[in-house]
Amino acid sequence: MAGPWWRLCRRWAIGGATTTLSETLRCFSGGPASSSACPLGRASWSSGAGDERRPSFSPQTHSKAFHLSSSGLRRAPRCSCRATHSDARPEDPFTLAQKDLSSLYDDIKKELFVSTKELKHLCDYYFDGKGKAIRPIIVILMSRALNIHSNKAGDLLPGQRTIAMISEMIHTASLVHDDVIDSSDERRGKRSINDVWGQKKAILAGDFILSAATTALARVGDSTVVKVLSQAIEDLVRGEFMQLGSKENENERFKHYLDKTFKKTASLMAHSCKAVSILVSSDPDVHEIAYQYGRNVGIAFQLVDDVLDFTSGADQLGKPTAADLKLGLATGPVLFACQQFPELHAMIMRRFSSRGDVDRAWQYVLQSDGVQQTTFLARRYCEEAIRQISLLRPSHERDALIRLTQIVLSRNK
Repeated sequence: MAGPWWRLCRRWAIGGATTTLSETLRCFSGGPASSSACPLGRASWSSGAGDERRPSFSPQTHSKAFHLSSSGLRRAPRCSCRATHSDARPEDPFTLAQKDLSSLYDDIKKELFVSTKELKHLCDYYFDGKGKAIRPIIVILMSRALNIHSNKAGDLLPGQRTIAMISEMIHTASLVHDDVIDSSDERRGKRSINDVWGQKKAILAGDFILSAATTALARVGDSTVVKVLSQAIEDLVRGEFMQLGSKENENERFKHYLDKTFKKTASLMAHSCKAVSILVSSDPDVHEIAYQYGRNVGIAFQLVDDVLDFTSGADQLGKPTAADLKLGLATGPVLFACQQFPELHAMIMRRFSSRGDVDRAWQYVLQSDGVQQTTFLARRYCEEAIRQISLLRPSHERDALIRLTQIVLSRNK
């Protein structure tokens, strides 16, 4: 074997090859290192944690007829329309979803009604309309695209709009708790809740937001939807526990990182998309398309976020740079940089706790191709998201979801 499975991405990234995500991950699986063996292969999936799967491959089968599935490798669904997106520039997803988003935060604040004035102020603090709102945007556009695909009107169903709201509430509750765990003093360009009101009150506020989200979820009235979104909440907790640990083995370390990335970021997007698909369609293939779009965009979103920790200033991110290193976290750019600077391994194991570790690790990453490698991997996940969503019937909303993948890759905050 030429090296750890995740290192094998390097020659494809530098070579500028236009391989698909499955082909790229085939290289990651630790299969044959020769260029003749890596580009094509028969894929099979081995179980990972939760809904994640890692591929392993044997040579000589084209992978175009297959798609990535949370339940294993499956043939691409036989939808009535397989037209891929056109080259025409699709509508801006934020503009297209604006009408539905305009009252979203007001409705969330209604869900957070509580007679205690201070608790109400804490709960409303992050729902000021200044966040990215990426999750509700995805859910709204996915809902309309799925409704059109299922030969229904593009209007949102009441339950779908509620899920968009719930996704933002669950996400925000997780941010409140994350800031407590990380002792963060800044969020979205302003003081964090825990910095203003203290750790104890911040924990209670996060708990209350989450309880309000689950109450709204119960009103949707679909037991399958409740189960799907409950899995996303469980994954958030499991992902946070994974982030508190690390792996000595190099191969396990990168898989651990991707599993954690799925649970902490992508799971909520994936399961929210699946939830709205359940409300409009009984076709499991449609559910899978929605899930896989959310999953792949979610992983790409976090990979880009990890890159921005090294490439953007605090004024752009709304949080201090090198925040992950200061928290002892080895993200994609660091893990890729290890192949050029083995000195990073010891730093990772001690979670950058020795004097000068953060600065040295920062310099090693910038001197390596770790940022480029992570960006390349994010692009591959976005390509898979596009492939999945392109299986739906053409619509402005479907094309806006395609456009959203480009925005995820090019964002600077």
